Amino acid sequence: MVTGPAVVAGSVTPTLGRKGSPVTAVQQTPVSEIPDEKPLDKKRRVRRLTPRDQVVISLMIGIPTLIEAILVWFPAIASIILSFGRWNGVGAFSKIQWIGTINYHNVFNVDPNFWPAVRHNLIWLAVLAFVASPAGIFLAVLLDRELPGSKIMQSIFFLPVMFSLALVGVIWQLIFSPDQGLINGIFGTHVDWFGNPNINLWAALIAASWKHIGYIMVLYLAGLKGVDPSLREAAAIDGATSRQTFFRVVFPAMKPINIVIVVITVIEALRAFDIVFIINKGTNGLQLLATMIYTNSGAAARVGYASALAVILLVIALVPIVSYLSQAFKEEKR
Repeated sequence: MVTGPAVVAGSVTPTLGRKGSPVTAVQQTPVSEIPDEKPLDKKRRVRRLTPRDQVVISLMIGIPTLIEAILVWFPAIASIILSFGRWNGVGAFSKIQWIGTINYHNVFNVDPNFWPAVRHNLIWLAVLAFVASPAGIFLAVLLDRELPGSKIMQSIFFLPVMFSLALVGVIWQLIFSPDQGLINGIFGTHVDWFGNPNINLWAALIAASWKHIGYIMVLYLAGLKGVDPSLREAAAIDGATSRQTFFRVVFPAMKPINIVIVVITVIEALRAFDIVFIINKGTNGLQLLATMIYTNSGAAARVGYASALAVILLVIALVPIVSYLSQAFKEEKR
């Protein structure tokens, strides 16, 4: 019986079978002895930066960093240092009297306006965070459905965003005017909305929320346009209602926008200054930390004391921002 050649790696040599017929024999070669083919060299040479490229990159990184250091980090560090001294802001730095933590002691224990100002700032933050921001998100979700007249409504609610806070304060001064104001004219009352220390804070918060709602609406509406439509379609197929779809699908997908809104809300609440300064310069029930910093650093010429207030305001602002961001990043790692 004649057998054919085996298909294996090796050399082929002819031999004779039992009856003298030629048979192909195969000398097998171990696979390990088969020479490997040389792989193609696909590595690209890394182009080194020319001196011109190095100069351009250095300028692109160095100039913004220098501006950031001069306008942000240097003033912040200087405020921390000056908060431990007494200085009127005039003359050489050698005239600064270093008094330790006396400024902080006076802020917490002596100044009668500090704790009312802190309370007003926290109320301001609570109203923007739990009333104005949710109202802006609600308007964004409503207008995202592209109902009839939604474009006109977007323009109406976005209009206050284009105004400065100082102009917003002037507009609402006219609306809340005790003699010829719109509110008193409609209801036939003679309430001094900005003069009464029991209600002027709430009147100022209405003016601030008027602009803040439009700002949050624009941010959230832009984020909703970027949500993948397939997420909502999948939720609808699973039988989820519109409310369940928003809170369980859309809202988690809007996490980056939610972080931006939290940071903006905290900053807007704690740096509130323009409206109250236009109304009554931050007095008579409208004390805020920002107006106290301005008063002590300007007319009172108490730079060290104002720096201590600025440091306290910075710490108050960092607490909610850092806590929220740390919690958000922990959930993301899970």
